[in-house]
Amino acid sequence: MQDTTALIHAQVHALLAGKGAALPALNDHTLFLGGELDIDSLDLATLVVTLEELTGKQPFREGFREFRTVGELARLFAA
Repeated sequence: MQDTTALIHAQVHALLAGKGAALPALNDHTLFLGGELDIDSLDLATLVVTLEELTGKQPFREGFREFRTVGELARLFAA
């Protein structure tokens, strides 16, 4: 799961850098929405699609699976 977490961190930082937003430190408890990250739901959807392309995994193929934090998303892609 460490590789998945590192990949998420890299993609979030790239997304925020592209927006000119601050690059806060991330951990497994960092909230995607409503927290310190300057991202919106469209950014989050873009992140998920990018992760699917990079990992070849589609954890949402069967439908929506709830996640709120970096760690929860990492576990979905690590499964």
